[in-house]
Amino acid sequence: MAVEVGEKAPEFELQDQHGAPVRLSGLRGRRVVLMFYPLAFTGVCHGELGVLRDEFVASLPDDVQVLTVSVDSIFVHRAWAEQERYAFPLLSDFWPHGEVARAYGVLDEERGVALRGTFIIDAEGVVRWKAVNPIPLARDISEYHRVLATIP
Repeated sequence: MAVEVGEKAPEFELQDQHGAPVRLSGLRGRRVVLMFYPLAFTGVCHGELGVLRDEFVASLPDDVQVLTVSVDSIFVHRAWAEQERYAFPLLSDFWPHGEVARAYGVLDEERGVALRGTFIIDAEGVVRWKAVNPIPLARDISEYHRVLATIP
């Protein structure tokens, strides 16, 4: 079942590309841009995360945390982050496979990967905006600034 705007964001704890645990509830008091993507080292994902790195993350206020999530292992994420100089967390939803993507309603069960789901979560842990794109369709990340400006 998909998470809807106005609902509490499902809690999770996943490891980032360095093996450090990241818990959603540990970010209370900050707004979170939670982005699911299918797989590392793929064309559309590479483009989207490149825009995050080059244009989006550097222009965010200090109270916003970007988290990206895929079913890749932490080892794949580390290699990709080092190669591409991604400084934001790449979280591994590897095992149980796709559990967090499933909780947010963005796991493509047939393919075993996440759809391009984005959830903007307020400082209290409530989903305030979401967009889900099919796997081949890149997101318009420029819209996220507009949305964040409306969420205290």
